[in-house]
Amino acid sequence: MAYTIAFFGTKPYDESSFNDKNKEFGFEIRYYKGHLNKNNVLLTQGVDAVCIFVNDVADAEVIRVMAANGVKLLALRCAGFNNVDLNAAAAGITVVRVPAYSPYAVAEYTVALMLSLNRKIPRASWRTKDGNFSLHGLMGFDMHGKTAGIIGTGKIAKILIHILKGFGMNVLAYDLYPDYNFARQEQIVYTSLDELYHNSDIISLHCPLTEETKYLINDYSISKMKDGVMIINTGRGQLIHTNALIEGLKNKKIGSAGLDVYEEESEYFYEDQSDRIIDDDVLARLLSFNNVIVTSHQAFFTHEAMENIAATTLQNIKDFINHKPLLNEVKK
Repeated sequence: MAYTIAFFGTKPYDESSFNDKNKEFGFEIRYYKGHLNKNNVLLTQGVDAVCIFVNDVADAEVIRVMAANGVKLLALRCAGFNNVDLNAAAAGITVVRVPAYSPYAVAEYTVALMLSLNRKIPRASWRTKDGNFSLHGLMGFDMHGKTAGIIGTGKIAKILIHILKGFGMNVLAYDLYPDYNFARQEQIVYTSLDELYHNSDIISLHCPLTEETKYLINDYSISKMKDGVMIINTGRGQLIHTNALIEGLKNKKIGSAGLDVYEEESEYFYEDQSDRIIDDDVLARLLSFNNVIVTSHQAFFTHEAMENIAATTLQNIKDFINHKPLLNEVKK
């Protein structure tokens, strides 16, 4: 009998990429559009593994029910795992993830946000479509010679740094575990967070979401930044305290912000909400600023990334079945 996997929170592009890659594996896949939560966890009855994405909920209650249903493996088709209660999972469910599906995709998208904000490309495009070819209000700055502060220097950040060095930017970096060989190679400087805040024209977040990094960007850290700083977040929404960000935008301390993530995104992102009023006042306020770009967690979204997500996820499951070492296992 084929190994059965229940996929939650799926979209047509998920089904397309996984169905194509599954021709090599032969699993039985059941797709569910709804996000995994306590109300639909009963759908895990009769399956061997469960596959989830960033907005699915695998808390202690959900994991308890899955375990009772006989689920042995929880496969995340993403890098982050802050939506999984690892303590609960340790009692009987193995957790695996996709640690890097395309660092190039996220790094390149981060640069796209920087350029779009700096040169005000969305505003310029809206104007010209309306027949307004004025340049008033569209002035940007040369990125050459400016300083970028990169918080977290994993695979994505290293590719980003390489790109920014190509622009002729100076780069300051912060990481709990600095890679000094990389720093010498790229001629960047590891520094303290305070120095990074004080000296950076653009700050980009690439660290994982932990108890230590939650709300890393807050009233206090913003107060240390340069006036008019640009903040980019393609990491996790809760790295930024959104109300603090809004206050910084209102008092002009923050010159612009590019957000591909939002701390309460699960209610909105990946869904068509165009026929309803946004009742999240904080998100609505963010969307009202003409110097803010908010996108729906799409930085990863390239053909190459989707292929890598499917391949790694299904290989993780196959390795689990065959009792092979799990290179991408997540433990508490």
